Amino acid sequence: MIARCQVDYAGRLTAHLPMANRLLLVKSDGSVSVHSDDRAYKPLNWMSPPCWLTEADGPVWTVQNKAGEQLVITIEEVLHDSSHELGAEPGLVKDGVEAHLQELLAEHITTLGDGYSLVRREYPTAIGPVDILCRDHVGATVAVEIKRRGEIDGVEQLTRYVELLNRDPLLAPVQGVFAAQQIKPQARTLAEDRGIRCVTLDYDSLRGIETTEFRLF
Repeated sequence: MIARCQVDYAGRLTAHLPMANRLLLVKSDGSVSVHSDDRAYKPLNWMSPPCWLTEADGPVWTVQNKAGEQLVITIEEVLHDSSHELGAEPGLVKDGVEAHLQELLAEHITTLGDGYSLVRREYPTAIGPVDILCRDHVGATVAVEIKRRGEIDGVEQLTRYVELLNRDPLLAPVQGVFAAQQIKPQARTLAEDRGIRCVTLDYDSLRGIETTEFRLF
C-alpha cells in the first residue's frame, strides 16, 4: 500500500514519523515494514514476526508482537492499495560462473597449495554456507569464499564465516582464503589486513584450457 500516514512505535523506546507519503508492506509471514522513497531497501520502521495486525476506524493499523511492542500506523489517505501472492521462494541462485568456479576449485583443491584436501563444498553454518571448507598441508582448517569479482563485501562475508567457525573447537584455528578471478585493490588490502589470503583464479586453467596469450616460458 502507498498511503499518506504517520507512524508511532512504542516499545523499548519510542519513535515518531510525521504524516507523509510512504510505502507500507505487509507480508504473508506477518511482518510489516514502512518505507520512504530513499534508503534503498532499508525500512524506516518495521515489526518482525511473530506479530499480528488489527485495524480500527480511521483507518488505524496496530501491529503488536509477543513482547507487547506496538507499531501504530495512522492512515490519512490511501494512494494505492494492491495485494499479490508471490508464491514459493525458489531461493538464491548463484552466478553460473561462481558456481562453476566453486565446483572446479573443489576438484582441483591443490590450486590453493600443495597438500590441501577438500572437506566439503557449501559447508553449512548458522549464517549461510561457506563455499569450500578444506584443510591445508598441516591439517589446519581453511574457509574459502569464491567470487567472480572480489570486492569488499565478499571479504566482509568471509570474515563473518571465519569468526563463526573459529568458535568451534573441532575446527579452530580457521584461516580464510578469498578466491576470485579478479580482486579489487581495496578488497585485497582489507583481506590482507585481516589475515585473509587472496588467490586469483584462472577459470580457463581450472577447466584445463590452455591460454592463447603469448608466454615467455
